Amino acid sequence: EIALKNTQDLHISRPPEYYSCLVRDLEILGWNKVVYVDTGFTTIKLKAEDSCGRQHLVTLKLNAKYPTEPPDCLVDFPVQFAISWMPQNSLIDIYNQFLAALESLKEFWDAMDEIDGKTWVLEPENPTRSATTRRIAIGNNVSVNIEVDPRHPNMLPECYFLGADHVVNPLRIKLNNNMHLWDPEISLLQNLKDLLEIDFPSRAVLEKSDFAKDCGICYAYRLDGTTPDQVCDDPRCGQPFHQACLYEWLQGLPSSRQSFNVIFGECPYCNK
Repeated sequence: EIALKNTQDLHISRPPEYYSCLVRDLEILGWNKVVYVDTGFTTIKLKAEDSCGRQHLVTLKLNAKYPTEPPDCLVDFPVQFAISWMPQNSLIDIYNQFLAALESLKEFWDAMDEIDGKTWVLEPENPTRSATTRRIAIGNNVSVNIEVDPRHPNMLPECYFLGADHVVNPLRIKLNNNMHLWDPEISLLQNLKDLLEIDFPSRAVLEKSDFAKDCGICYAYRLDGTTPDQVCDDPRCGQPFHQACLYEWLQGLPSSRQSFNVIFGECPYCNK
């Protein structure tokens, strides 16, 4: 009964000026740019295309004081999208700022699209436009995790290698020795190839299953959103494991030992 009495308080209707102003702004902007409008005219989704033909969406959450107060803008960006707003502004001003922000991130998305299109990305499985990391397959049970700065995508990214020490250590040495060769004028992917002196496995020749090996303990590739990132250091073994699986396995072995947050023990496969 109390809830029914309070329904009017929960759904306060907005003044007619709010709707007339919003519809006028949408007509000026163009209905062809509108993807979605909810029944209460409080949530609007607009679409835009950048200069490379990529499709993007911006979701606007409007409060009852629009246009005196700006709407909240939700975007799939790797950086914060802050709009400048005056009471006399309209949706077209937000849309133009959205387009300008898309162009400022063009080089970042170009670099990430080239990586996604020409290499085998192990993680994330379906990267969003806001994702700044990529785990790229280099070989069997060997990969590199890169963190790209969206503001400076042509600069050397943070690199973290995953794999057995005897394979990973030479790659680290090459990266450190060739760091001075990094050229901001060429693509991020080509720079990585030059510095590491490798060719990343091609999507045209190999399948993802050639690199995405299952964990040797749980026999699954993906576990709670994670993939195998620990590898046996023995060159004859090289079996990958999930960190959580390996930690749980080693904790139950009497021969394993722990130093702070690092646990040492035998490989479940080769006992090395």
